[in-house]
Amino acid sequence: MTDAPVRHSRRGLIVPFAIAGLILAAWTVWWFALARQVETRATGQIESLRQAGWTIDTAPLSVDGWPFRVRLNLGQARVVAPSGHGLEASRLVAEANAWAPLTWVAIAPDDLTLTRPDKGRIRIEGDGARMSLAGIDRPWPRFAMELIRPTFTPVGSAEAFPISRAEHVSLEAKPGPQNQAVDVLFQMVDARGRAGGPVEGVTDSGLLSARVELRMENAEGLRTPSDEGLMAGWSRGGGRFTHVRGLLESGDNRARIESESLSAREDGRLEGRISMSADRPAAVVAGIAGRGAGAARMAGAAGSDVALVLDFRDGRAWLGPFAVAPAPRLF
Repeated sequence: MTDAPVRHSRRGLIVPFAIAGLILAAWTVWWFALARQVETRATGQIESLRQAGWTIDTAPLSVDGWPFRVRLNLGQARVVAPSGHGLEASRLVAEANAWAPLTWVAIAPDDLTLTRPDKGRIRIEGDGARMSLAGIDRPWPRFAMELIRPTFTPVGSAEAFPISRAEHVSLEAKPGPQNQAVDVLFQMVDARGRAGGPVEGVTDSGLLSARVELRMENAEGLRTPSDEGLMAGWSRGGGRFTHVRGLLESGDNRARIESESLSAREDGRLEGRISMSADRPAAVVAGIAGRGAGAARMAGAAGSDVALVLDFRDGRAWLGPFAVAPAPRLF
Protein backbone atom coordinates (compact mmCIF):
# COMPACT_ATOMS: atom_id res chain seq x y z
CA MET A 1 0.00 0.00 0.00
CA THR A 2 1.40 3.39 -1.10
CA ASP A 3 1.03 6.49 1.01
CA ALA A 4 -1.01 9.32 -0.58
CA PRO A 5 1.20 12.28 -1.64
CA VAL A 6 1.39 15.11 0.84
CA ARG A 7 -0.46 18.23 -0.44
CA HIS A 8 1.34 21.40 0.62
CA SER A 9 -0.75 24.46 1.36
CA ARG A 10 -0.40 27.25 -1.19
CA ARG A 11 -1.20 29.83 1.42
CA GLY A 12 2.49 30.57 1.97
CA LEU A 13 2.85 31.35 -1.74
CA ILE A 14 -0.25 33.50 -2.04
CA VAL A 15 0.20 35.63 1.11
CA PRO A 16 3.27 37.63 -0.09
CA PHE A 17 1.51 38.47 -3.38
CA ALA A 18 -1.63 39.47 -1.51
CA ILE A 19 0.37 41.77 0.78
CA ALA A 20 2.17 43.28 -2.22
CA GLY A 21 -1.17 43.83 -3.95
CA LEU A 22 -2.61 45.58 -0.89
CA ILE A 23 0.46 47.82 -0.60
CA LEU A 24 0.26 48.68 -4.31
CA ALA A 25 -3.45 49.47 -4.01
CA ALA A 26 -2.88 51.67 -0.95
CA TRP A 27 0.04 53.43 -2.66
CA THR A 28 -2.05 54.04 -5.79
CA VAL A 29 -4.84 55.59 -3.71
CA TRP A 30 -2.25 57.77 -1.96
CA TRP A 31 -0.68 58.81 -5.29
CA PHE A 32 -3.99 59.84 -6.87
CA ALA A 33 -4.99 61.77 -3.74
CA LEU A 34 -1.62 63.56 -3.78
CA ALA A 35 -1.86 64.27 -7.51
CA ARG A 36 -5.32 65.74 -7.06
CA GLN A 37 -4.11 67.92 -4.19
CA VAL A 38 -1.12 69.15 -6.23
CA GLU A 39 -3.32 70.10 -9.18
CA THR A 40 -5.84 71.85 -6.93
CA ARG A 41 -3.20 73.84 -5.04
CA ALA A 42 -1.35 74.82 -8.22
CA THR A 43 -4.57 76.06 -9.81
CA GLY A 44 -5.45 77.99 -6.64
CA GLN A 45 -2.01 79.58 -6.40
CA ILE A 46 -2.11 80.67 -10.05
CA GLU A 47 -5.53 82.23 -9.58
CA SER A 48 -4.38 84.01 -6.40
CA LEU A 49 -1.41 85.53 -8.23
CA ARG A 50 -3.64 86.65 -11.09
CA GLN A 51 -5.89 88.46 -8.65
CA ALA A 52 -2.78 90.17 -7.23
CA GLY A 53 -1.97 91.60 -10.65
CA TRP A 54 0.31 88.92 -12.10
CA THR A 55 -0.08 87.69 -15.66
CA ILE A 56 0.22 83.89 -15.80
CA ASP A 57 -0.40 81.89 -18.96
CA THR A 58 0.09 78.12 -19.10
CA ALA A 59 -1.25 75.15 -20.99
CA PRO A 60 -4.05 73.23 -19.21
CA LEU A 61 -2.43 71.68 -16.13
CA SER A 62 -1.97 67.91 -16.03
CA VAL A 63 -0.39 65.57 -13.48
CA ASP A 64 1.32 62.24 -14.19
CA GLY A 65 4.36 60.26 -12.99
CA TRP A 66 2.71 57.29 -11.22
CA PRO A 67 3.93 55.38 -9.27
CA PHE A 68 7.01 57.10 -7.84
CA ARG A 69 6.79 60.71 -9.03
CA VAL A 70 4.26 63.51 -9.13
CA ARG A 71 4.88 65.51 -12.29
CA LEU A 72 3.03 68.77 -12.97
CA ASN A 73 3.05 69.66 -16.67
CA LEU A 74 2.54 73.36 -17.41
CA GLY A 75 3.51 73.28 -21.09
CA GLN A 76 4.39 76.66 -22.55
CA ALA A 77 4.38 79.07 -19.62
CA ARG A 78 4.57 82.85 -19.23
CA VAL A 79 4.77 84.67 -15.90
CA VAL A 80 4.85 88.48 -15.65
CA ALA A 81 4.94 90.33 -12.30
CA PRO A 82 3.03 93.60 -11.75
CA SER A 83 6.39 95.40 -12.13
CA GLY A 84 6.67 94.16 -15.72
CA HIS A 85 9.50 91.70 -15.01
CA GLY A 86 8.70 88.34 -16.51
CA LEU A 87 9.90 84.96 -17.65
CA GLU A 88 8.67 82.73 -20.47
CA ALA A 89 9.46 79.06 -21.05
CA SER A 90 8.57 77.12 -24.16
CA ARG A 91 8.14 74.07 -21.91
CA LEU A 92 8.00 73.87 -18.12
CA VAL A 93 7.69 70.79 -15.91
CA ALA A 94 7.73 70.59 -12.10
CA GLU A 95 8.05 67.30 -10.24
CA ALA A 96 8.56 65.76 -6.81
CA ASN A 97 9.10 62.27 -5.45
CA ALA A 98 5.74 60.91 -4.31
CA TRP A 99 7.25 59.97 -0.93
CA ALA A 100 8.78 63.47 -0.47
CA PRO A 101 6.21 65.97 -1.78
CA LEU A 102 7.76 68.94 0.04
CA THR A 103 10.77 69.07 -2.32
CA TRP A 104 10.10 70.17 -5.90
CA VAL A 105 12.26 70.54 -8.99
CA ALA A 106 11.19 72.60 -12.01
CA ILE A 107 12.90 72.00 -15.35
CA ALA A 108 12.85 74.14 -18.49
CA PRO A 109 14.58 71.89 -21.04
CA ASP A 110 14.33 74.44 -23.86
CA ASP A 111 14.94 78.17 -24.10
CA LEU A 112 13.77 80.89 -21.69
CA THR A 113 12.93 84.54 -22.35
CA LEU A 114 13.57 87.14 -19.66
CA THR A 115 11.51 90.35 -19.82
CA ARG A 116 12.88 93.56 -18.31
CA PRO A 117 10.45 96.49 -18.30
CA ASP A 118 12.97 99.20 -19.22
CA LYS A 119 15.57 97.20 -21.13
CA GLY A 120 13.63 94.74 -23.25
CA ARG A 121 13.71 90.97 -23.61
CA ILE A 122 16.63 88.55 -23.42
CA ARG A 123 16.54 85.02 -24.86
CA ILE A 124 18.37 82.49 -22.67
CA GLU A 125 19.47 79.32 -24.41
CA GLY A 126 21.78 76.53 -23.32
CA ASP A 127 21.83 72.96 -22.05
CA GLY A 128 18.93 73.44 -19.65
CA ALA A 129 17.62 75.40 -16.69
CA ARG A 130 16.66 73.90 -13.33
CA MET A 131 15.07 75.31 -10.17
CA SER A 132 14.39 73.54 -6.87
CA LEU A 133 12.44 74.29 -3.68
CA ALA A 134 12.97 72.19 -0.56
CA GLY A 135 10.80 72.45 2.56
CA ILE A 136 7.87 74.31 1.01
CA ASP A 137 5.99 73.99 4.31
CA ARG A 138 8.58 76.15 6.12
CA PRO A 139 8.57 79.96 6.42
CA TRP A 140 11.53 80.13 4.02
CA PRO A 141 12.21 77.08 1.86
CA ARG A 142 15.64 76.41 0.42
CA PHE A 143 15.82 77.67 -3.15
CA ALA A 144 18.32 76.83 -5.89
CA MET A 145 18.50 77.71 -9.57
CA GLU A 146 21.10 76.81 -12.17
CA LEU A 147 21.68 77.54 -15.84
CA ILE A 148 23.95 75.16 -17.72
CA ARG A 149 26.07 76.76 -20.48
CA PRO A 150 23.62 79.62 -20.99
CA THR A 151 23.83 82.22 -23.73
CA PHE A 152 22.08 85.61 -23.41
CA THR A 153 20.84 87.17 -26.64
CA PRO A 154 18.88 90.47 -26.90
CA VAL A 155 15.55 90.21 -28.67
CA GLY A 156 15.06 92.95 -31.25
CA SER A 157 16.35 96.31 -30.02
CA ALA A 158 16.62 95.25 -26.36
CA GLU A 159 19.64 96.32 -24.32
CA ALA A 160 22.24 93.58 -24.14
CA PHE A 161 22.68 91.58 -20.91
CA PRO A 162 25.91 92.26 -18.91
CA ILE A 163 27.24 88.84 -19.99
CA SER A 164 26.80 87.12 -23.35
CA ARG A 165 27.43 83.55 -22.21
CA ALA A 166 28.78 81.44 -19.33
CA GLU A 167 29.73 77.88 -18.57
CA HIS A 168 27.51 77.74 -15.49
CA VAL A 169 25.41 80.15 -13.44
CA SER A 170 23.76 79.27 -10.12
CA LEU A 171 21.85 81.02 -7.34
CA GLU A 172 21.07 79.52 -3.93
CA ALA A 173 19.07 80.93 -1.03
CA LYS A 174 18.40 79.46 2.41
CA PRO A 175 16.92 80.73 5.69
CA GLY A 176 19.19 82.89 7.80
CA PRO A 177 19.25 83.23 11.61
CA GLN A 178 15.81 82.77 13.20
CA ASN A 179 14.18 83.06 9.76
CA GLN A 180 14.68 86.84 9.91
CA ALA A 181 17.10 86.89 6.98
CA VAL A 182 17.91 84.98 3.81
CA ASP A 183 21.46 83.85 2.99
CA VAL A 184 22.28 84.00 -0.71
CA LEU A 185 25.11 82.46 -2.74
CA PHE A 186 25.70 83.41 -6.38
CA GLN A 187 28.23 81.61 -8.56
CA MET A 188 29.24 82.15 -12.17
CA VAL A 189 31.88 80.20 -14.08
CA ASP A 190 33.73 81.39 -17.20
CA ALA A 191 31.40 84.20 -18.22
CA ARG A 192 32.13 86.39 -21.21
CA GLY A 193 30.96 89.98 -21.05
CA ARG A 194 28.91 91.75 -23.69
CA ALA A 195 30.80 93.85 -26.22
CA GLY A 196 31.82 97.16 -24.67
CA GLY A 197 30.31 96.29 -21.28
CA PRO A 198 31.87 96.45 -17.79
CA VAL A 199 32.59 92.71 -17.58
CA GLU A 200 34.55 92.84 -20.83
CA GLY A 201 36.45 95.85 -19.48
CA VAL A 202 37.35 94.10 -16.23
CA THR A 203 38.55 90.95 -17.99
CA ASP A 204 40.17 92.66 -20.97
CA SER A 205 37.98 90.52 -23.26
CA GLY A 206 38.72 87.37 -21.26
CA LEU A 207 36.50 85.16 -19.05
CA LEU A 208 35.23 86.02 -15.59
CA SER A 209 34.31 83.67 -12.74
CA ALA A 210 32.62 84.93 -9.59
CA ARG A 211 31.48 83.68 -6.21
CA VAL A 212 29.50 86.12 -4.05
CA GLU A 213 27.70 85.40 -0.79
CA LEU A 214 25.57 87.81 1.22
CA ARG A 215 22.71 88.08 3.69
CA MET A 216 19.41 89.80 2.93
CA GLU A 217 18.20 91.35 6.18
CA ASN A 218 14.51 91.96 6.94
CA ALA A 219 13.38 88.89 5.04
CA GLU A 220 9.75 89.57 5.90
CA GLY A 221 9.85 92.44 3.41
CA LEU A 222 10.31 89.91 0.61
CA ARG A 223 6.72 88.78 1.13
CA THR A 224 5.25 92.14 0.14
CA PRO A 225 6.69 93.23 -3.20
CA SER A 226 5.66 96.60 -4.60
CA ASP A 227 4.39 97.23 -8.12
CA GLU A 228 8.02 97.93 -9.03
CA GLY A 229 9.06 94.40 -8.15
CA LEU A 230 10.25 92.14 -5.37
CA MET A 231 13.49 94.01 -4.67
CA ALA A 232 11.79 97.41 -4.53
CA GLY A 233 9.27 96.27 -1.93
CA TRP A 234 11.97 94.60 0.15
CA SER A 235 14.31 97.60 -0.01
CA ARG A 236 11.67 100.17 0.86
CA GLY A 237 10.62 98.04 3.79
CA GLY A 238 14.10 98.42 5.31
CA GLY A 239 15.86 95.59 3.48
CA ARG A 240 19.63 95.69 3.09
CA PHE A 241 22.55 93.44 2.18
CA THR A 242 25.04 92.51 4.92
CA HIS A 243 27.99 90.11 5.24
CA VAL A 244 28.87 90.59 1.59
CA ARG A 245 31.91 88.54 0.57
CA GLY A 246 33.06 87.73 -2.92
CA LEU A 247 35.86 86.50 -5.16
CA LEU A 248 36.22 87.53 -8.80
CA GLU A 249 38.71 85.68 -11.03
CA SER A 250 39.85 86.27 -14.60
CA GLY A 251 42.87 84.29 -15.67
CA ASP A 252 45.63 85.03 -13.18
CA ASN A 253 43.86 88.15 -11.88
CA ARG A 254 41.87 87.99 -8.65
CA ALA A 255 39.82 90.53 -6.74
CA ARG A 256 38.25 90.01 -3.32
CA ILE A 257 35.31 92.16 -2.28
CA GLU A 258 33.77 92.82 1.14
CA SER A 259 30.99 95.01 2.49
CA GLU A 260 29.26 95.15 5.83
CA SER A 261 26.13 96.91 4.57
CA LEU A 262 24.62 97.87 1.21
CA SER A 263 21.17 99.30 0.59
CA ALA A 264 19.25 101.08 -2.16
CA ARG A 265 18.03 104.64 -2.62
CA GLU A 266 14.47 105.52 -3.58
CA ASP A 267 15.47 105.35 -7.25
CA GLY A 268 16.93 101.87 -6.77
CA ARG A 269 20.60 102.83 -7.03
CA LEU A 270 23.00 101.14 -4.64
CA GLU A 271 24.36 102.92 -1.57
CA GLY A 272 27.17 101.80 0.71
CA ARG A 273 30.84 100.92 0.57
CA ILE A 274 32.69 97.98 -0.94
CA SER A 275 36.31 97.19 -0.09
CA MET A 276 38.21 95.50 -2.89
CA SER A 277 41.61 93.87 -2.76
CA ALA A 278 42.87 93.19 -6.29
CA ASP A 279 46.09 91.60 -7.52
CA ARG A 280 45.99 93.90 -10.55
CA PRO A 281 43.39 96.60 -9.90
CA ALA A 282 44.00 98.60 -13.11
CA ALA A 283 41.70 96.43 -15.21
CA VAL A 284 39.05 96.47 -12.48
CA VAL A 285 39.05 100.26 -12.32
CA ALA A 286 38.97 100.59 -16.09
CA GLY A 287 36.07 98.17 -16.32
CA ILE A 288 34.04 100.07 -13.72
CA ALA A 289 34.82 103.50 -15.17
CA GLY A 290 34.45 102.60 -18.82
CA ARG A 291 36.89 103.44 -21.57
CA GLY A 292 38.61 106.71 -22.31
CA ALA A 293 41.38 108.96 -21.01
CA GLY A 294 39.78 109.47 -17.59
CA ALA A 295 39.48 105.74 -17.00
CA ALA A 296 43.04 105.17 -18.11
CA ARG A 297 44.31 107.88 -15.73
CA MET A 298 42.47 106.39 -12.76
CA ALA A 299 43.58 102.88 -13.70
CA GLY A 300 47.20 104.00 -13.83
CA ALA A 301 46.87 105.72 -10.48
CA ALA A 302 45.62 102.50 -8.92
CA GLY A 303 49.03 100.87 -9.21
CA SER A 304 49.21 97.15 -8.50
CA ASP A 305 48.40 94.79 -5.66
CA VAL A 306 46.52 97.43 -3.64
CA ALA A 307 43.25 97.72 -1.76
CA LEU A 308 40.50 99.90 -3.22
CA VAL A 309 37.40 101.35 -1.59
CA LEU A 310 34.42 101.92 -3.84
CA ASP A 311 31.73 104.23 -2.43
CA PHE A 312 28.18 104.25 -3.76
CA ARG A 313 26.53 107.56 -2.91
CA ASP A 314 24.42 110.23 -4.58
CA GLY A 315 23.61 107.77 -7.35
CA ARG A 316 27.27 107.42 -8.40
CA ALA A 317 30.16 105.04 -7.80
CA TRP A 318 33.15 106.91 -6.32
CA LEU A 319 36.79 105.86 -6.24
CA GLY A 320 38.40 108.40 -3.94
CA PRO A 321 37.52 111.84 -5.40
CA PHE A 322 36.60 110.39 -8.80
CA ALA A 323 32.98 109.64 -9.76
CA VAL A 324 33.75 106.70 -11.99
CA ALA A 325 30.28 105.52 -13.07
CA PRO A 326 26.59 105.55 -12.18
CA ALA A 327 25.86 103.34 -9.16
CA PRO A 328 24.29 99.99 -10.10
CA ARG A 329 20.50 99.86 -9.92
CA LEU A 330 18.90 97.26 -7.69
CA PHE A 331 15.46 97.86 -9.23
